[in-house]
Amino acid sequence: MHIRGIRGATSVESNTGQAILAATRELLARMASDNNVEPDELAAVLFTCTSDLTAAFPAEAARQLSWHSVPLMSATEMAVPEGLPMCIRVLMLWNSARSQEEVVHVYLNRAESLRPDLKTRQRGNAVTRSRGHDGTYR
Repeated sequence: MHIRGIRGATSVESNTGQAILAATRELLARMASDNNVEPDELAAVLFTCTSDLTAAFPAEAARQLSWHSVPLMSATEMAVPEGLPMCIRVLMLWNSARSQEEVVHVYLNRAESLRPDLKTRQRGNAVTRSRGHDGTYR
């Protein structure tokens, strides 16, 4: 077993608790599903938000998914000029026998623009998929 990092990001259209938590739940569910992750395999999950998101802690979304024993941490993302606004980023630290090349990273909505190289790249037996703002998978 090794600790592997699974990266993901999404964006929201408004600074509301409902928007932040719904988008984070969707992202966490996709990251877990696409990698066959069970919560007890997670060493920790780190969340960051851009400074324009203040209505809720994204880690609360993991608790809403019943991830009660997983250590969680929320922080503010660096304010980089021209960075993607209203963005939530996640790093799952996962205990897995899989190789890093087999890990599927997930970028949803406007956050797809953060890693365009992952849209079509094959990773092991999995294809990294991202979902566009219109809801279709690419």
